[in-house]
Amino acid sequence: MDVRRADERYHGGDPDAGITSFHAFSFGPHYDPDNLRFGAVIACNEEWLAPGAGFDEHPHSHTEIVTWVVEGELTHRDSAGHESVVRPGDVQRLSSAGGVRHVERNDGSVPLVFVQMWLAPLSPGGEPSYEVVHGIADSTPYAVPEAGAMLHVRRLAAGERTAVPDGGFVYVHVVRGEVLLNGDELGPGDAARITDSKDLEAVAGAPAELLLWEMTPTI
Repeated sequence: MDVRRADERYHGGDPDAGITSFHAFSFGPHYDPDNLRFGAVIACNEEWLAPGAGFDEHPHSHTEIVTWVVEGELTHRDSAGHESVVRPGDVQRLSSAGGVRHVERNDGSVPLVFVQMWLAPLSPGGEPSYEVVHGIADSTPYAVPEAGAMLHVRRLAAGERTAVPDGGFVYVHVVRGEVLLNGDELGPGDAARITDSKDLEAVAGAPAELLLWEMTPTI
């Protein structure tokens, strides 16, 4: 298990434009050849957008983009004609496939915080697709078969335990709270990269929210 701390993340974005970003992997102008991906995950970005701030229209291709809103509301528009507002508890996925353009903004009056995770598809190309699952439950994993991955959301009360999925690759991101995982204490923004996960549990030391990616070992 490889633990990466929140303060190790690369700081990006454009603070003057109301955008602050924290990158867990090599990203944009920050190139780290030893930190390009883990399993299918090639990016895990925590984004902070001030009211009125956002990312203007920009392109993506050959990437599965999954977004989890922590606070506020995210407005999404794309070149395929989709437009939606994503709120805490919703999972948004944009399959960019052969190519798509989109806009992401905070059109609300309060700060927006979201975690956006990029996954490499098993096969490139295809037609873009988009969906939002509203109010996803802890007991309902969200499958991204295009990347051979499954997202598990865990919301824990203090002292509550949850099983970590067994798998060739498991990526754990702590959204909020504190957990004890295999002897390591993890706090907000910390992550664990687990290879050949088996019979592990996370125990919440305080009310916590976790995102866990279960990925096939063939990636």
